Amino acid sequence: MAIEGAPAGPAKAAAEGASHEGEAELAGGIRLGVRVAAPGDADGGIGVAALTRAAVDGAAGAVAAAVQQGPRAQSELREGRLGETGIIGASAPMRDLYRMLERIRGSSATVLITGENGTGKELVAKSIHAMSQRAQTRIVATNCSAFNDNLLESELFGHRRGSFTGAVSDKPGLFKVADEGTFFLDEVGDMSPALQVKLLRVLQEGVFLPVGDTQTRRVDVRIIAATNRDLQTMVREGSFREDLYYRLHVVHLKVPPLRERTDDIPLLVAFFMDRLASREGVTKALSKPAMERLMSHRWPGNVRELENEIERVWVLSGHETLIGPEHLSPAVAGSGPERRPSRVPPPLAAADAALPEGTTLPEAIESLERRMIRAGLEQAHGNKTRAAEALGISRRNLIRKVQAYDLDDVGRRR
Repeated sequence: MAIEGAPAGPAKAAAEGASHEGEAELAGGIRLGVRVAAPGDADGGIGVAALTRAAVDGAAGAVAAAVQQGPRAQSELREGRLGETGIIGASAPMRDLYRMLERIRGSSATVLITGENGTGKELVAKSIHAMSQRAQTRIVATNCSAFNDNLLESELFGHRRGSFTGAVSDKPGLFKVADEGTFFLDEVGDMSPALQVKLLRVLQEGVFLPVGDTQTRRVDVRIIAATNRDLQTMVREGSFREDLYYRLHVVHLKVPPLRERTDDIPLLVAFFMDRLASREGVTKALSKPAMERLMSHRWPGNVRELENEIERVWVLSGHETLIGPEHLSPAVAGSGPERRPSRVPPPLAAADAALPEGTTLPEAIESLERRMIRAGLEQAHGNKTRAAEALGISRRNLIRKVQAYDLDDVGRRR
């Protein structure tokens, strides 16, 4: 796809003035070509090159809006999404997960969901609830690692007034709140052995005892548990009860990490950007180089990290509608294949220049350090965070050395 723009008037006059061409390739494979020509000083002193960059940027936003609203894009997003629960993905690992979810549709069996942090275990739990016979009831969720033992016991099972300091009134526990519905226990692997016993009793008999009470309560709750820990290893080590493990492990679902389903990254990016466009009222496009950086990153924080990265670049790109690799965070921007061999910026090759005869070792180290820091700042255009990342030192340490070597203005755009 090419877009050309030129001022009205004879071609000869345009040729005698300033002209500039610019192009960009969007993540979806669309290529934008823009030619701006201004006869004489018709550009008003702004600069044809700057006008061309603005034209490419504006065209990218317009094309992104058309593409995101097109029937093909909407169809692809629907095909890669399970219902309206927010699970997005069309890769082989996600299709396996969808098949398992379909198999347990309508069931009330206990489910154990495993996976790394940020993979979307809670979204999977909500999907299970939405596809169950309890869909019209509530789903209650809590994170077992967010409380100490005493608080978690009160949170789960409730307490009687006066049962401990601060218990000024009776409190129903979350098991009671979730009665006839679904209870999602996140990070169940962090639960203490004492609470594991009480959870086992709920699973076996459907009863529990509130803190400070003498009368048991009965509930009908469907349990969905999740953890990022290896429960089998914990069972062997004795830190997790074997009987509880098998009670939770009736149906096991594993949510794959993002690095194992990189084919889903364009779908996820499209979803996050479409949501931001709806919220902010502005449509932006991702360039092909930026998408390549996203595809090559390992994503230790999984989908949650990707979502945060997209929102970050959306904000930091400001009024620009074409998001390039320069907008990405240093950790992601540095994951492209051409930058993998070394963290040292290319200009640092000049730092190997011969030193004057008679130079002492401390003087040589200081000279090399000064030149490396200068080259790193120039490469990062004065951005100390990126320069520190490339040089392999902390930002605070870099700032201290920049001040010592009087390099504070190096690399800054003027």
